Amino acid sequence: MSHPNSNLPEPIAGTPVGSPFDRIMLVDINGEERWSARDLQVIMGYASWQEFDKVVNKAREGLDTTEVDSRDHFMGAHKVIKGGRWGSQRVVDYRLTRLGAYQVALAGDSRKPEVAAAKVYFAVQTRKAEVAAQEAPALPQDYEEALVALLVKVRETKALEAENKVLAPKAGKWDAFCDSDGLIDMGTAAKALNDVTGGLGRTKFMDLLRASELKFLQTQNPRIPYQEHVAAGRAEVKFVPAGYKMTEQTFLTPKGLDWLVDKLGGAAAAA
Repeated sequence: MSHPNSNLPEPIAGTPVGSPFDRIMLVDINGEERWSARDLQVIMGYASWQEFDKVVNKAREGLDTTEVDSRDHFMGAHKVIKGGRWGSQRVVDYRLTRLGAYQVALAGDSRKPEVAAAKVYFAVQTRKAEVAAQEAPALPQDYEEALVALLVKVRETKALEAENKVLAPKAGKWDAFCDSDGLIDMGTAAKALNDVTGGLGRTKFMDLLRASELKFLQTQNPRIPYQEHVAAGRAEVKFVPAGYKMTEQTFLTPKGLDWLVDKLGGAAAAA
């Protein structure tokens, strides 16, 4: 049965129903994926729009702390829903891009299983899109464009080779602290930087990462890094099992530990 405050279509009896987030996905005139904030409100377990609108605004503010303009991902819109004097009413809504919807999921109440499900869904979809973009580069339109693209690729390759030569002496410095994915959890990172921090445990180490001088972990979502650090390759957010549900957890990269050493001052701890 549909939620009374949503225009979600009823699933057809006897047919398989995929993810509810797939069901509410919209496609704009340019073929781009979009989600209605009003529909997300229902699926993410929020009873009132007023409560969910606070989550949306929190997500927008978080995105604005990065170099991304939230207006590109939170487009103002209206939606006709059931209710009101005449049986339907026109209400304020947002059309969200995949990134916008993902930010809303990250800003949601992590105690809600529906929010946890939203985080997993949009994390997976974002990763799929990244992989697809890497595997299917745009083809040049003509000979001149092909030459330009080749020149850019050659320059990028040479720049990468030069950077690798500079970074080569640092390679493997954090290997003993990395997991199979090449990442370092917070407890292990605290041990890795023992000499730099004076031996802080995991909790105090994470408090240090929220300090105003560093601004590594968010204050509004104290277990998650600011997007600028994820974009710079200093940290990754993964969903890991926690009892009967999945929860988000921040992992530092070797590049992130190098950045922290530079910020805090000192030398790397011996493995």
